[in-house]
Amino acid sequence: MTLQGVGKTESSRKLLILIAAFAAIYVLWGSTYLAIKYAIETLPPFLMAGSRFLIAGSILFVWARLSKDYETPKWEHWRTSIIVGTLLLLGGNGCVVFAEHYISSSLAALLVATEPLWIVILGWLWLKGGRPNWKVVLGLLIGFAGVWLLVSGSASSDGAPATGQWLAIIAIMFGAFSWAAGSIYGLRGSVPKSSILTSGMQMLSGSVSLLLVGAIRGEWSTFEPSAVSTNSWFGLSYLIVFGSLVGFTAYSWLLKNARPSMVATYAYVNPVIAVILGWLIAGESMTGQMLIGAGVVVASVMLITSQNSGMRETEAEEIHESTAPRSEALSASA
Repeated sequence: MTLQGVGKTESSRKLLILIAAFAAIYVLWGSTYLAIKYAIETLPPFLMAGSRFLIAGSILFVWARLSKDYETPKWEHWRTSIIVGTLLLLGGNGCVVFAEHYISSSLAALLVATEPLWIVILGWLWLKGGRPNWKVVLGLLIGFAGVWLLVSGSASSDGAPATGQWLAIIAIMFGAFSWAAGSIYGLRGSVPKSSILTSGMQMLSGSVSLLLVGAIRGEWSTFEPSAVSTNSWFGLSYLIVFGSLVGFTAYSWLLKNARPSMVATYAYVNPVIAVILGWLIAGESMTGQMLIGAGVVVASVMLITSQNSGMRETEAEEIHESTAPRSEALSASA
């Protein structure tokens, strides 16, 4: 085979891997909202989430420990991991698993999509970055208008009690804010050089806080393994393997082989995937007003992320690496 032929084969191979990696973060992370819905049918929410990240974090930590470039984590690395892991996984993911007891996975995913809005606001106020230009401000206003359409349109579409539904909506919005705060903090915190080790440490730290909250809520005393349905076990397994491990691996590869601005597109593709799967598999319904709100939210995120595409590639990569444990949706918050 000629050198030209070898080059074409290598390019084709990389293109296929690139497509597969984007499909993973689009579809797998978008599907985690529905997987959470099934997992918490018969599994206690915080116990489920804590177990998920404990197992996934342990696997990533061991993986990093066996790698050639392993470095022993310092106390300041663990301190950052505890803070970031708690904000991302307890505040972000914990609020999602709690809220999905009362609202559909589709609505949860669409509300979580507001996380980039909080990133912009906190990045400006906390990191003292440049003042958002008029397009970013317009994107923020459009995004929160979309949230209002989603919330008001869901009042008659969900069978959950009004109080539970509103509590879930507030929890989701707080979770998106918590995830953004953890992401911003992670940009300045001291972390190991290995993104795999960093994510493993953050998942382990976040799992401890999730399991502790589960214990305070009495989930350990009421948990009965024999009462857990097959759907819930499958949902938990799916979240560990595909949401956390496969999704994270694809995400890490993309950070090194694709433009960060392209990788960031998962932020507005994931909720679309979640809505489609929620309707197709779980029979979740959407009112006309909610569909309009969904379009408005996704459009606002597209507008904001497109304005950030001009930032230095290293800055963009730092932002994406700080949110790597989302693995959902990431979920992150999913």
